Amino acid sequence: MATSEITRADEEPAKAERPGMGPSRWSSVRQRLADRAAKLNFGGGIARRWRHFWRQIAHRMPKRLYVRTLIIVIAPMILLQSVIAFVFMEKHWQTVTERLSAAVVRDISAIIDIINTYPHDPDYSNIVRIAQDRMGLKIDILPPDPLPPPGPKPFFSILDEALGEQITKQINLPFWLDTVGNSNIIEIRIQLKNKVLRVFAKRGQAYASNTYIFLLWMVGTSFVLLMIAIPFLRNQIRPVTKLAEAAESFGKGRPMPPDFRPRGAEEVRRAGVAFIQMRERIERQIEQRTAMLTGVSHDLRTILTRFRLQLALGSSKSNLEALNKDIDDMQSMLEGYMAFVRGEAEEDAGLFDLRTYLDRLKSEAKLRDVKLATKLTGEASVHVRPNAFDRLLSNLVGNAFRYAKSVRVTATHARGFLKVTIDDDGPGIPFDRREEVFKPFVRLDEARNQDASGTGLGLSIARDIARSHGGDITLDTSPLGGLRAVVMVPA
Repeated sequence: MATSEITRADEEPAKAERPGMGPSRWSSVRQRLADRAAKLNFGGGIARRWRHFWRQIAHRMPKRLYVRTLIIVIAPMILLQSVIAFVFMEKHWQTVTERLSAAVVRDISAIIDIINTYPHDPDYSNIVRIAQDRMGLKIDILPPDPLPPPGPKPFFSILDEALGEQITKQINLPFWLDTVGNSNIIEIRIQLKNKVLRVFAKRGQAYASNTYIFLLWMVGTSFVLLMIAIPFLRNQIRPVTKLAEAAESFGKGRPMPPDFRPRGAEEVRRAGVAFIQMRERIERQIEQRTAMLTGVSHDLRTILTRFRLQLALGSSKSNLEALNKDIDDMQSMLEGYMAFVRGEAEEDAGLFDLRTYLDRLKSEAKLRDVKLATKLTGEASVHVRPNAFDRLLSNLVGNAFRYAKSVRVTATHARGFLKVTIDDDGPGIPFDRREEVFKPFVRLDEARNQDASGTGLGLSIARDIARSHGGDITLDTSPLGGLRAVVMVPA
């Protein structure tokens, strides 16, 4: 139906454009269009069947990584050994058997020639002795009875084929073979003119019987390799299973399994370390958000209490000024909270110019009457999230400007990392509180008013930004006598 519709649809415009075209020409055009449509349908059918075939295979394949890995190891081994066995059986085994069979038949042919040369020997004792001593064959001269009927041929026997071909080729007389059974002896009967020659030969004389040793060794070594590979694969898969269990436990809100630690191959270890870091970061974010909500409720409750008290005292000028001051404090507080919440907001990575930023710091230091020294080593452009990284440095340098009279900023960009060191001569931070200050709403001087000390979120925002870049911030004692803040991020 689709082909005929396409043909008719293409036929009518062509008739209108070329009215002088004959009917034979139109029939050829229709045939070409029909053939093209049939080819398209045929190709699409093959593609659909091919996709269906692979979907069925994927549906029936094992889903566990351990079983799939075993298949990846076992399948090539079986394929390789099958090819080797086929080539060996086809070339070596068959060739050796044919040559051995040819040698046996050549000896039998020589015996027949001797019998035909000395036909008057009454018992052929000399010929029997020569065949047994020199050729390893036991022969008998039988009366000219008919040969036995052919027996059933084995399903797989190179020996029957090789002996039959060689007897036909070298002797070309009626013969009968018996190679069936587990006996180590094969029997050959050949119909002569007035007698029957019966020959008993060892199977090893005409057959490459040691081939089974090769197959046994091949299967045995494969079995040994599998016994080594299976425990090794199990040890490699176990860390992946443990990682999946730890991730599932974390998703359900359960504690991490006590025996979980990064182990196994390097890639699995990296995945385990990344999972632990991700878990710690998420837990830290949850803790910070909880602390933020607690701080928001406390600080806003304090300002609202002041609102209520000032409204109760009346609308004097001093009270209105106090209300405006509280409103400004609330606005500043809320902006700090929003800045903290936006600390993890997504921003496209880009280039951040350290030289431009340091020049801007010099201008700000002049306005604040602070002595500033800067030093840049390496490439000035770093690949970070520009706005977030600007905020990180501004929070750290802003604290130094606020509490110190002399500040030194050193930036080193080398070997894929950026290290920014901020030294000042301010009061510093006690050693036992250098980790505590990174928590939200922590202020060193509890007696300070909020204008002087801020909301206590600056260092929390800075560390969150640094860790979101894959780095961190550490605090130490500065050679200038105050505090040293060190930012290390990959860039």
